[in-house]
Amino acid sequence: MSDYTPGELAGVLKDGLLSFPVTPFTEDLQVDEAKLVAHLEWQSSYDIGGLFIAGGTGEGFSLSPQEHGAVTRAAVATVRDGVPVLSSASGNTAQAVALARQAEEAGAHGLLLLPPYLTETTQEGLLAHAKAVLEATNLGVILYNRANALYSAETVARLAEAHPNLIGFKDGIGNLEQLARVLSANGDRLFYLGGLPTAETFALPLLQLGLSTYSSAMFNFVPEFALDFYRNVRAQDREAVQRKLTDFVLPYLDIRDRGNGYGVSIVKAGLRSVGRDAGPVRPPLRDLSAEEQERLDALVGSVTAGP
Repeated sequence: MSDYTPGELAGVLKDGLLSFPVTPFTEDLQVDEAKLVAHLEWQSSYDIGGLFIAGGTGEGFSLSPQEHGAVTRAAVATVRDGVPVLSSASGNTAQAVALARQAEEAGAHGLLLLPPYLTETTQEGLLAHAKAVLEATNLGVILYNRANALYSAETVARLAEAHPNLIGFKDGIGNLEQLARVLSANGDRLFYLGGLPTAETFALPLLQLGLSTYSSAMFNFVPEFALDFYRNVRAQDREAVQRKLTDFVLPYLDIRDRGNGYGVSIVKAGLRSVGRDAGPVRPPLRDLSAEEQERLDALVGSVTAGP
């Protein structure tokens, strides 16, 4: 059972940097649990607000239900006390419900509800999908506003009123009007986090809108830089944020934008850059080219080299 009530979990998550650990794979694309444990021990040794296992960066979309359960159990057993572990619920409604129940049984502290599989839908359809998952678990649940799951302010408010275990709204779209409406309709009933790819890019303006934190993929391989960036954002130190954007984040985006799906691939490449290889990505993703890896190695070296 979770060590946090939904309200307690929201209180912990809203004021700390959040991250999505990769899922290491062997060369034949099997889950490498030994490397996963080592990675989670390293990640949770830092002052991180929460770790989301089997999410987008963790290639949760490529995991079988059995693998999803195994990596969730490994995370719960490995991550140090005081760092919440959240798992994911994805796919069709029945699958999302099953994954939510499995995550709770595995001891996860919370859940991120990913968009349902593929199909476009209506607000009533989204409401029914989210309702089924919220009713299937006692865990605190965060809605992920992305792709085909674009929740209106009214839909979020209806879910929040009916389900006390809905605790958060993660935005992966960046539609400021939609965000303003969601925040206006729901206020401090929920907490709000940024989930755009390479969320550091948008962190400061979204903080000023009301999104108190964000998910950092680069925390996987440059945790000190990521935490320093987060402190700059929370202090609203515009000069420091802009300097880090110019020196590292924007050149990082230049590499990321060279291939579709590189938002995940570049994180595993970053781990190779720092000598913590987590193996390849699974298809349909592909790894960076040798030349792109070399460019990233040099960039990562610029922020990890000693004085």
